[in-house]
Amino acid sequence: MIKYRNLNAEEITPELFCAFKRRQEVTDCWRKENGTWVIKRAPFIDDWGKDEYEILVHCLKHTAETGGFVCGAFLNQELKGFVSVEGGLTGSCLQYMDLSSIHISQDVRGQGIGRQLFSMAKNFAKKRNAKKLYISAHSAVETQAFYRAMGCKEAEEYDQAHVEKEPYDCQLECELL
Repeated sequence: MIKYRNLNAEEITPELFCAFKRRQEVTDCWRKENGTWVIKRAPFIDDWGKDEYEILVHCLKHTAETGGFVCGAFLNQELKGFVSVEGGLTGSCLQYMDLSSIHISQDVRGQGIGRQLFSMAKNFAKKRNAKKLYISAHSAVETQAFYRAMGCKEAEEYDQAHVEKEPYDCQLECELL
């Protein structure tokens, strides 16, 4: 049985991720060409090593310490999924809260954990008067299918910092109704 709980900065350590498998084998990705979205073959394996986990721990700690939301999904007391939403409002009309990460361990994908974490992120943002979640999302076809199923669409307003950091990401938004 999956248990969900908020994480505080002190418990966000590299050891928290010992049973987490980030690996994603990607074959096709969405790309915007001449203003039109197309699927392109772009095979690669997305996986995290020690350096990526150290960066992740630093970022998630910062989110937790600055009024953001960090929530984990646990199976037998092992972290199997997590989501984070940054604490401040962004966008030209302060309409967005940034869903900075959502990841599910490879061994438990397809079991509704991502859907539950996404719902919790939406609730967090809505309670803080955001109108939409902003997501700079991996362009893999499978990842984009998840976001579309969650009601996301292309962002009306792109966050340039996200675009510059990850130029192949899809910039999305999700209305908080």
